[in-house]
Amino acid sequence: MSLSNTKPLILICGAGLGGLMAALALLKKGYPVKLFEQASALGDVGAGIQMSANGSRLIFEMGLGKELMSIACIPTGKEIRLWSSGKAWPLFDLGTESVERYGFPYVMVHRADLHAILVKAVQILSPDCIVLNAKGVSFEEKENVVTLQLDNGERHHGAALIGSDGVHSKIRQQLIGNDSPVFTGCMAWRGLIPTNSLPEHLQRRVGVNWVGPGRHVVHYPIRRGELVNFVGIVEKDSWQIESWNQMGTKEECTEDFKGWNDDIHTLIANIQTPYKWALMGREPLKHWSKGVVSLLGDACHPTLPFLAQGAMMALEDGIVLARCIERDQNDIESALIRYANVRLERTNQIVIGSTENAKRFHNPKLRDLEGANEYVNSEWTIEKINARYNWLFEYDATKVDLGN
Repeated sequence: MSLSNTKPLILICGAGLGGLMAALALLKKGYPVKLFEQASALGDVGAGIQMSANGSRLIFEMGLGKELMSIACIPTGKEIRLWSSGKAWPLFDLGTESVERYGFPYVMVHRADLHAILVKAVQILSPDCIVLNAKGVSFEEKENVVTLQLDNGERHHGAALIGSDGVHSKIRQQLIGNDSPVFTGCMAWRGLIPTNSLPEHLQRRVGVNWVGPGRHVVHYPIRRGELVNFVGIVEKDSWQIESWNQMGTKEECTEDFKGWNDDIHTLIANIQTPYKWALMGREPLKHWSKGVVSLLGDACHPTLPFLAQGAMMALEDGIVLARCIERDQNDIESALIRYANVRLERTNQIVIGSTENAKRFHNPKLRDLEGANEYVNSEWTIEKINARYNWLFEYDATKVDLGN
C-alpha cells in the first residue's frame, strides 16, 4: 500500500501540547499528519505552566514568539518562602536575565492559551489535521504500516504511530505492557485566582515556592498577570477516589494547609474552583520505541511537577521526533529508535530530579525557623541552583546531536 507519493504519513494519538508540537514540527517539514484527539472539542485542561527558556525557544523557533508573548506573564524572579513565617529567600532572577543567559525568556502562561496557539498554527498548515471524538484504543503493525483502531471502529493507516495520549496511554499499554500508573504519594490542589481579588503584596509578578514539612505551595501569575495559578502539593498515604482528578472544596484545601501562613489561606479563599489531582507516575523506561510505534510526553516519562519541566519535555520530544523522522524518513523504525535514544537520558534525569525536589521542598528540617534557615542556605546556594537548573534551561531541542 502506498501511503504517500512523497513523504510518509505520521499518525499521532493525543492532541495535548506534545502531540501538537510534534504535528506542527512535522507539518513544517512537509510531512502529512493525522492527529487524533478523544475530546469532542479542542481545548485543554489544567491551569498554569512555567515555561523556561528550553521551552520558550521552541515556540519562537516555530514562528510563534509574538503569539506566546501576547498571552504570557514575564516574572521578575522566583523565591522560596517558609510555610510558617513567610520568610523569603531569592531563588533566581528571571525576565531579562533568562534572555541574557539562555537566549529566550522565562514566561508563565495558562496551559489553555498555549494550547490554543499551537492548535491554530497546526490548522493553518493543515485544516483537516486534527480529528476530534477519536480515541485511539489499539494498533496493528504489518510490513512497516501501522493501523490505528479508534473506539468508534474506524481504522487509520500510517507509516508511524506516536502515542502522546498521556499518563493513561492506551498506546503505551499495548507497546510496553500493562504497567498501570501508580499513585506517587502526593496529591495536588490546583486552582486559578483573579489577581485583582488579592492584596497588593500577593499580586507581585514573582513565582513563589512555599516549602514546609510534608507539603508545599507554588503560585505565580499567568495570562498577562490577570490570574494567579495556585498549586498545593500534599503527601498522602493513598488515593481513595475513583477518578484521578475531581472538584474539591476550599474547606478541604484549607484543612490540608492548617497552620500555614495567612497568605496561603488568603490565596485559597480566593480560588475560583479548587480541583484535587492524584499525581501518578511510572518507573522510567529503558526504551519506548518498537517497530514504527513510539511514545511522547507523559505517555513515556510522566514526572512529578517539581522542576516545572513536564510540558517542556513534551515540547522537546515533539521537536526531536520530527528531526529524527526527517533524518531517517526512509527507515522510520530507525528514526523512532534514534528519537528515543536521544531523549532517554535527559527525560530520565528530569524524572529523578523532580522526585529529589519533592523531598527538598518537604524536608522535615523546614519545620522551624532555625532548621529552615540552615537547610535553605545549604540547599539553595547559587552553585546548587545553577547545577540544578542550568542544564535544563540551556538545552536546545532544535540543535541537540541526533547521533550517528
